[in-house]
Amino acid sequence: MKFEFFIARKLLKNEVEGKKVSQPIVRISIISIALAMIVNIITLAVVKGFQQEVRDKVIGFGSHAVITKSGENTIYESEPISIHQSFYPSLNRSNKIKHVQPVAYKPALLQSNISEKNPKIQQEIQGVLVKGVDKSYDWEFFKSNLTQGRIPNFTTKSVSDEVLISKKMANDLSYKLGEEVRTFFVKNKPIKKLFKIVGIYETGYEELDKQIVIADLRHIQQLNDWGIQVSLTVSDTLHDGNLVIQANPVGGNGNYRLDWGHGYDKVGAYGFYPTKDTVIRVIASDYWMFMDGKDGETSIPDTAFLKVKIHHNSTDFRPFTLTQEGLLEKTYLDQEGFHFSIKAGNRTIEFTQIDGKGSYSNYVGAFECAVNHWNTLEEDVRYLKNQVLLGGEKNQQLKVTSIVDSQSDIFVWLGFLDINVWIILSLMILIGVINMGSALLVMILVKTNFIGMLKALGASNWSIRKVFLHQAFFLIVRGMLWGNLIGIGFCILQKVFKIIPLNPEVYYLNAVPIQLNFGIFLVLNLATLLLCILALIIPSYIVTRISPAKSIKFN
Repeated sequence: MKFEFFIARKLLKNEVEGKKVSQPIVRISIISIALAMIVNIITLAVVKGFQQEVRDKVIGFGSHAVITKSGENTIYESEPISIHQSFYPSLNRSNKIKHVQPVAYKPALLQSNISEKNPKIQQEIQGVLVKGVDKSYDWEFFKSNLTQGRIPNFTTKSVSDEVLISKKMANDLSYKLGEEVRTFFVKNKPIKKLFKIVGIYETGYEELDKQIVIADLRHIQQLNDWGIQVSLTVSDTLHDGNLVIQANPVGGNGNYRLDWGHGYDKVGAYGFYPTKDTVIRVIASDYWMFMDGKDGETSIPDTAFLKVKIHHNSTDFRPFTLTQEGLLEKTYLDQEGFHFSIKAGNRTIEFTQIDGKGSYSNYVGAFECAVNHWNTLEEDVRYLKNQVLLGGEKNQQLKVTSIVDSQSDIFVWLGFLDINVWIILSLMILIGVINMGSALLVMILVKTNFIGMLKALGASNWSIRKVFLHQAFFLIVRGMLWGNLIGIGFCILQKVFKIIPLNPEVYYLNAVPIQLNFGIFLVLNLATLLLCILALIIPSYIVTRISPAKSIKFN
């Protein structure tokens, strides 16, 4: 054991000279280092936790990057893009991209629950954004924040009416798990839909908790009138005794063209007298100015059918007649009204209406893309842009937007927190260094005789300085141990028990977040120790100014 280390340890254990002066100073220095470590550990844990929590919640409601149509400013009101892209779903196999999923949004109004006990209570209306997702959606974020119920099931062949809402919405509108929520979508005519609440989530990010409802993507595709959907009906009127077959296209740009088997034209209906079993087919699409549709991007066409079957056929082709109310008399053979029959004399004509499935399923509002690592986001977004540029449809210009760009206000604000961290760390370490420097000077001054004796015995100035630097090292380590114990202990208590709450309307979170990164804490301890020791080399220089002859006579 080197004698400097041995002497330093003995001096701390058997401090007799100047005890009344040095002991309070030593304690103050230990407390100052401990306080500096406590403040720095809590600051790092809170700021990093805050950045991580807010970032994860923003990304959880969206994704790291989104692919939308060029020219769109927001994903919430984007124009449709084709789901048939060469990069989807092939990007899911990339080692840079974690997951790609199609989504679409639609603004809506939720009506509060009608109370049976108080049916006259005033109804509340809340504006929301309904986010449509499909069976490929990554539910990891919502599963971790699910408070009641389960995740909706969108794997069924038919459109699912299950939805996931937030606890904030459920409380504000008096809804409970399993109830039906009345939802109104604003179009040319308001549309009311009933959705069943199968799950309730709570993220603590109130700004988005009160907005986002998760529903089946197929609902949003239909409600947005993307693509074309056409049906064929037998009108309740007659034309010269003939039936009128009417095509009913919806969606697209509203300017329709129809193909009845002889090419596209604008004819939407025609007279028909059935003489044999047949199938009537119509293809519907839209156009801008020219019927060939080559002057602009057109919707994917849709096809509808009408099957006609004749019973009790004869050569007596009597015309169809109307009832006294002026309507065609139909006998419905199913509950939906798609299968019916009409009489003409002694003949019965049976119709089966097969509506088009709609090309809306070929369109989405955007593709959300999750990357594997946040630290490589910028590089991964560049890769994504290259893939989209190479793999997008030629007639659709697409763009990739990073979450950092689309939510720039939040991420710029989170970035400013790093500056605050550096300021706090620097100030607290500076305070600790100043207190330790003062303590070192006091310890040197009260040990003047001892220093003189060591010099008289042949000890060098550097050896004596090392004695006091070792003492300072012991004090710093002791203060750091207490600081780590208290600081990390407080962080664990806050992380587990949420003892300090926050206002989610202001801070986006309902409790002070904590991120326990022991790697960062280790670097903080080593940096603090190193800076303090280096800073104390200068005040230890006073040892060289002490003369053995004068110091031994000091008493």
